[in-house]
Amino acid sequence: MLYLTIKQLKAFEVVARHLNFSRAADALYLSQPAVSMQIRQLEESIGLPLLERQGKRLFLTEAGHETLRYCRAILQQLQDLESTLGEIKGLERGRLTIAVVSTASYFISQILAKFIREHPQIHVTLTVANRDTVIRQMTDHIADIAIMGQPPDEAELVSEPFMDNPLVVIAAPDHPLAQQKKIPITALAKETFLLRERGSGTRGVVERFFTQHRLPLPAHLEMDTNEAIKQSVNARIGIGIISRHGIDLELETNRLRVLDAAEFPIMRHWHIVHRKDNRLSIAARAFQDFLLREVEKIATTGRGKKRK
Repeated sequence: MLYLTIKQLKAFEVVARHLNFSRAADALYLSQPAVSMQIRQLEESIGLPLLERQGKRLFLTEAGHETLRYCRAILQQLQDLESTLGEIKGLERGRLTIAVVSTASYFISQILAKFIREHPQIHVTLTVANRDTVIRQMTDHIADIAIMGQPPDEAELVSEPFMDNPLVVIAAPDHPLAQQKKIPITALAKETFLLRERGSGTRGVVERFFTQHRLPLPAHLEMDTNEAIKQSVNARIGIGIISRHGIDLELETNRLRVLDAAEFPIMRHWHIVHRKDNRLSIAARAFQDFLLREVEKIATTGRGKKRK
């Protein structure tokens, strides 16, 4: 019979996430010796080492990987219990962790700010990363809800589209292609592209786009953020493909231009994602409902403007 405490499980999950005792202690607001003691007591209860050092780096052992998987599931169940009990008490409170791909942060931040103002008792954590990292946070029970463009293939995750996500080709305003109409794909393929890193949803779409048109991926430079792409395009290093939602300010200030390219925009959708095996907490359900309402307002306003 294992005798484990919630403190031990929480300490182990944070240490395993950071693979660093100092950063884990900061995240837990504990001293490093206190965190080390929790891990030592957990290892003694289990009877196996969970962490090992190789030089200056910390790694999970085989037993550590297995323990982490169950640990996160247990902590998630406890969080679900807390939310359920709060719901029974009629209290809208709890914790909510949202993971979003970097492009989604341009529109989700305003929606999230409004949600927090209307639900001040819900403690919200937002993480921004590329698609692969966001999916990993979902499968590892770190995030409750995710926002991404390309829906995940993982069977344990379910997704629901909620808003259009058009991908457009951008260039500097004085780029030679900026004044042309219906630019053929073959002309685009001769340009240098500024692309997101492998693992990004947008990068995958671009690769599939050129493959479908039987063209090799053009000469390109890799960037790890959309901001780097926008700045490099403005500096005339090349052209880029990016979500239309991420360039409002640059278009207003005439720092970027959307090219009139054939086959563009590539129409995708934003998806809200959660785990199939987890009952959504009251906080997660509240945010999901709020997001869908806000998106509908935006769509309605947009249709009204078009009619004018």
